[in-house]
Amino acid sequence: MFMIFGIPGPLLFGQLLLGLINGAFYAMLSLGLAVIFGMLNIINFAHGALFMMGAFVAWMLLNYLNIGYFPALILAPLIVGIFGLILEKTIISRLYKLDHLYGLLLTFGLALVIEGLFRNAYGSSGMPYRIPDMLQGATNLGFMYMPNYRGWVVIAALVVCLSTWAIIEKTPLGATLRAATENAPMVQAFGVDVPRLITLTYGGGIALAAFAGVLAAPIYSVNPNMGSNFINTVFAVVVIGGMGSIMGSIITGFALGVIEGLTKVFYPQASATVVFVVMVIVLLTRPRGLFGRTA
Repeated sequence: MFMIFGIPGPLLFGQLLLGLINGAFYAMLSLGLAVIFGMLNIINFAHGALFMMGAFVAWMLLNYLNIGYFPALILAPLIVGIFGLILEKTIISRLYKLDHLYGLLLTFGLALVIEGLFRNAYGSSGMPYRIPDMLQGATNLGFMYMPNYRGWVVIAALVVCLSTWAIIEKTPLGATLRAATENAPMVQAFGVDVPRLITLTYGGGIALAAFAGVLAAPIYSVNPNMGSNFINTVFAVVVIGGMGSIMGSIITGFALGVIEGLTKVFYPQASATVVFVVMVIVLLTRPRGLFGRTA
């Protein structure tokens, strides 16, 4: 068995893979948060609950309708995204002219309600979600065996994250979105339905969380607490990357996942706090975050 820095190679690479997987979920969840905050100026604390809802919708599609994993990757984000559209139209839209604190408190309450409803219906114990047949097994990379499904999660997360960044930063639709956040009346004067654009943006951010939930379902047990296990770290990722920064969320999410994985190898006692230590250091040296825009 080969060693690296006195650590068995398979152990080190295994933790790196786990770090990349956690980083993939951090990136996708923080990406949705960054989209919603950057475009709508709302701190969406319900994001973790909607991530959990995506996993539950995939589980229900499989167990009640016999709809498998790959169709669920499309249907679950669509269903949860529509739920997000309804939330935005009925509740969230009332907060746009108020202080950020009101949005934080309201979405925190929504998270508690959503988690409570699922807890009452399904209990707190986790329910398994089977890995699809074509993604089972592992691939020998020479220095380690990589589970196929976990490799798929990293690739899928990268594709979705980079596609979202490209849409927002490189397309006319993204330019319209950014313009609407800067000067909504002027954009509306050009015939753009800004309220509808805002609603669709919120629904898209929620759909990203639900997509991550479907990816997470075979790895973590499907349970009402799975979102709350991620959300604190995800908020730290958003702060470190820069509130509203799309690329900042992607890079920081993956990087912090890897840092967390390596910390579990070299100093396991600090693995639960290393992300927050990084957050404190970044806030002290660069309050706007690593990729935050200057005023």
